[in-house]
Formats: sequence, structure tokens, C-alpha cells
Amino acid sequence: MIVDERITAYINSLEKELSNDLRELEKTALAEGVPIIRKETQTFLRFLLKTLNPKRILEVGAAVGFSALFMSECISEQSTITTIEKMPLRLEKAKKNFSLLPGGKKITLLEGDALVLLQQLAQNNNSYDFVFMDAAKAQYMNFLPEIMKMLPVGSILVTDNVLQDGTVAESRFGITRRDRTIHTRMREYLYALTHMEEFESAVIPVGDGVCVSTRVK
Repeated sequence: MIVDERITAYINSLEKELSNDLRELEKTALAEGVPIIRKETQTFLRFLLKTLNPKRILEVGAAVGFSALFMSECISEQSTITTIEKMPLRLEKAKKNFSLLPGGKKITLLEGDALVLLQQLAQNNNSYDFVFMDAAKAQYMNFLPEIMKMLPVGSILVTDNVLQDGTVAESRFGITRRDRTIHTRMREYLYALTHMEEFESAVIPVGDGVCVSTRVK
């Protein structure tokens, strides 16, 4: 927990109610242990989408489709979402959820390895004005060069789970051996984002940590 639990609970109590469909999907995902965006992250993401009104959104890491469907309710009818997922079981559930829920008509699901698909999207000269990164944390740094090719000036990159429940601030020697690779790579990724001249970035202790980066050059 990055922020005091009492404060987080209070903030979450102010959150707008999810639609019935999303509430049921959230409940099922949590019961099955599927990682989805936290309540406070939902609030922040809704604020950004409602403020910016992006037309072309790319999501890296669909899971069962909750976040893509959540975003679909925050954008205009003319906006579209492309989302990527690799894991077969999650793909199956995402497809089902997209077919059953109204927001699914705005969503295109790409199946396969995220890096390969990002390379293909970049080679085909796709561009996006809003990218939501919520995939394999250790791969963020590998995804970044391809995503950069598709982010014009003025576009936004939102990266979730960057503070790793606060452990990213710890010394690598204070991290369990099995988590050191993710710890090291996340620190490398955050350093890159906050020091690249192409971005203006802010790391915000919302949910599990969110980094918002605006392409400035």
C-alpha cells in the first residue's frame, strides 16, 4: 500500500458507481485473482480520458478486458481502442466480455506477443493519442521504443503499477531475489521516462503508482 489505507478507502468512497456490467466484471475478476486497475486508478483514468477525449487509444495488456471496457465508457462514440493480450485463458474471457458488453464495439483485440504486435503496429505507421501500459512489468522498457514510434507530439502515455506497492523505492538488496529483475527494470524504466527530453513525466502515487508522460518533442 503506497498511500494510507484509511485515506485510500475514503477516496474510493467518493468514486462514481460503475455500470452494472462493469461492476459484475470487476467482481468476477477479483474473485478469480485477475489483476485489474484499482478503484483509485479508475478515477484517475476516467479524469484523464474525459479531459483529453482521445480518439485513438492503445492498451498494452488487456487481461479479461475490464480496463478496455472501462475506458470505452469514458470516451466518445467516435473514439476507438486497440488492446493487446497474449495469455490464452485471458484472451478467451476478453473476447467473451467484448462480445457481450456494449463498449466492445469500440474495441479491437490483438492476440499475441506484445512486443511483436507493437513492432507490427509501428511498421504500419499507426499512431495513438493515448497509450495505457498495463502488461508484463519487466517488459516495459522493451516496449517503450516501439511505443515511441506511435506517439506524436501532444499524445499521452499512462503507465500503471510503476511503484510496485512501494517496493520500487527500496534497495534491490531489500527485495526478494525472485523480484529483483522486475525491481531493477522498473527503476530503469522510470528513470528513462523522467529523463527523456521527448517526455514531460510525473509519477503519481495513485493505486499501485501511475506515471503520466506527455510527448513534448
